Amino acid sequence: MEYKTMRTAGIQQRVLRFVVIILIAGVACFALYKAAFSSSFDLQFLHFMSSSSQGTQEEEMVRVFKGASMENRTIILTMINEAWARPNSTFDLMLESFQIGCNTSWLLKHLVVMAQDQNSYSRCMELHRHCYFLTMPGNNFSNGEAYFMTPHYLEIVFRKIDVLHTVLQLGYNFIFTDADIMWFRNPFYHFFGDADFQTSCDRFKGKSLDVNNFPNTGFSYVVSNQRTIEFYKFWYESRKKYPGLHDQDVLNKIKHGPFIKKIGLKMRFLDTLYFGGFCQPSRDFDQVCTMHANCCTGLDNKVHDLNLVLQDWKAFMSRPSSSQDKALAKPSPWRAPKKCRA
Repeated sequence: MEYKTMRTAGIQQRVLRFVVIILIAGVACFALYKAAFSSSFDLQFLHFMSSSSQGTQEEEMVRVFKGASMENRTIILTMINEAWARPNSTFDLMLESFQIGCNTSWLLKHLVVMAQDQNSYSRCMELHRHCYFLTMPGNNFSNGEAYFMTPHYLEIVFRKIDVLHTVLQLGYNFIFTDADIMWFRNPFYHFFGDADFQTSCDRFKGKSLDVNNFPNTGFSYVVSNQRTIEFYKFWYESRKKYPGLHDQDVLNKIKHGPFIKKIGLKMRFLDTLYFGGFCQPSRDFDQVCTMHANCCTGLDNKVHDLNLVLQDWKAFMSRPSSSQDKALAKPSPWRAPKKCRA
């Protein structure tokens, strides 16, 4: 009996030593694996977390879009930050323009406002129905005004391109409008039915198919299809090839390239008669759909001159028809640009 007990104890000790050796070897192997592949593991984990977060954001985005979408899955989009959302700043002026334009107030129910920080989101919720809080880990878009061509500015404009790519992937057509654009008429009557991508211009040369037009992507109408999805992805990735350029300058680089022809993208440029701006104002109050505070730096300058635009529009609309005809005979019916003048 004593012999069996000693024999059993010996076996148990050998098994225990074997288990300990296996555990030590396992720990050593795990340590080596961790040292060799920790970066890859961490990146994969972060990618998974980022993908999960992105999925949640896209679900919220779709919810907001569904509430604002037209029957043909078209929405109007704009982006604001804290500076543009302050009382009496550009966001307020844009909303007012929808209200005083010719049959444009109904378009507000299709407008989605993408807020880039908590303050602008809160202000949007006070004034408008369809607001979406646009977030991105590691980026801070609440630093007030983004001065032209600063790193903060470039980050914002290419963030816009990336977000619009996502919108297209979700199957939504969109009009994108900067918040410093005043809306006076329904623009849909002046879009081309055969175009995938159409954009306003700083300078319009007279032909909508002329790629030598000077585009301004602050106002664009884009149809969701495979061509536009590929185009926006390529546009966003091209920022790496042209560092230091903003989205419009990058577009000017790639619009002549072979990729546009390869994917068969149909591009049109919109006439400043209908879609004017401070670079090239519309000269016809009876035709103008939008006026953009382009060719202008400084938020205060934009706000000052956009107030003039709204005042001129109100004055025009209050005149009898005969007086309106006389106003059209002027070289320019607008007092702006004033502070925005170069």
